[in-house]
Amino acid sequence: MTASGLTDEQLESIRQFDTCTVSNAIETFGVRRANEGFAGGSIRCVVPSRRPMLGYAATARIKTTNAPIAGQRFCDRAGWWEYVLATPAPRVVVVCDASDHPGYGAFLGEVHSAILMRLGCVGAVTDGAVRDLDAVQAMDFALFAAGVSVSHSYAHLVEFGKPVQVGGLPVSPGDLIYGDRHGVLSIPKSVVPGLPAAAARLIERERRIIDLCHSPGFSLEALRGLISSQP
Repeated sequence: MTASGLTDEQLESIRQFDTCTVSNAIETFGVRRANEGFAGGSIRCVVPSRRPMLGYAATARIKTTNAPIAGQRFCDRAGWWEYVLATPAPRVVVVCDASDHPGYGAFLGEVHSAILMRLGCVGAVTDGAVRDLDAVQAMDFALFAAGVSVSHSYAHLVEFGKPVQVGGLPVSPGDLIYGDRHGVLSIPKSVVPGLPAAAARLIERERRIIDLCHSPGFSLEALRGLISSQP
């Protein structure tokens, strides 16, 4: 069992479904509105990993446009790496760029990704920019971002361990974050035990519709009948 109270088996059971299916399945529990719980299209998968990104959020707020008042690059902020390690594994770093011009410089690149991987992180999400894409992909570290930048500019930490928002998605420290090539969403921990079964039911329901669409017996009457008969 992980430090969050969820088992490794429960986490693995989620990874068999893509984010679209998981998003649909979460709706069946009625725990949030259908337009909540996911990052909008401004956050895209810039560097995919071989497996879907799933982990607990370690949050940070950065600025990249102007120089920090007293040094304070990521390595200058005492406690940042310790805070990441104190987050339950697996970990996903979620970074809000609070600059006047978000994404002007990249906080996340090859070096920082290598450090975060060593600290048990499986990926990172930011509403700012990232860089060193080929090198990061070679490490199999997932990056989700609003853009790409050639420079780190004055990227520095402002604070960490506080709630942030990226792409319209509110994220608190410890939230369960899931990402694949479709995007990023948060998963309420309360629904995790029932999530695989709910997702499987939705897949089966959709499969019946898709099979009908590909069958010689397709008609609008048959389609309406099938949809109306589904729970």
